[in-house]
Amino acid sequence: MNESADLLSAAALTAFRLNGQFLDVSEKLARPVGLTAAWWQVLGAVLPEPLPVAGIARAMGMTRQGVQRVADLLVEKGLAEYRPNPAHRRAKLLQPTAAGRAAIEKINPSHQAFADRLVAELGAAGARESLEALRRLSAALDRLAEPGADGKTGYTD
Repeated sequence: MNESADLLSAAALTAFRLNGQFLDVSEKLARPVGLTAAWWQVLGAVLPEPLPVAGIARAMGMTRQGVQRVADLLVEKGLAEYRPNPAHRRAKLLQPTAAGRAAIEKINPSHQAFADRLVAELGAAGARESLEALRRLSAALDRLAEPGADGKTGYTD
């Protein structure tokens, strides 16, 4: 392989490891309040405003089916509820209930403590640089996924 292929492979492996690390941290922060990382992720997506399942999936980079399963569980547990969607009759909006918001609030102190330790480890400038690099990489992958004038994505020749 050449350098660009090596860089892509190393970036992908690092991202997979990082994803696993974030999931592990999220599970450890969410478990004491009776949530899972997936429940926290979906609830977190709808804290600012209710969203349809497809919108949550797009924002989180998850499958619509996976989000639907979690959303249904959250509703069953009383942590979220479906609301009518004025823009789309069939795609209901998911929003947290008071119990869902309370569960997230219980995570916040541990989340803040871990965030403080991570930023202390990286330094504030290093944390900002890391975030910016991840955003640039994600944006580049988004651009390559878009079909060009020939209808092909950047994944193929």
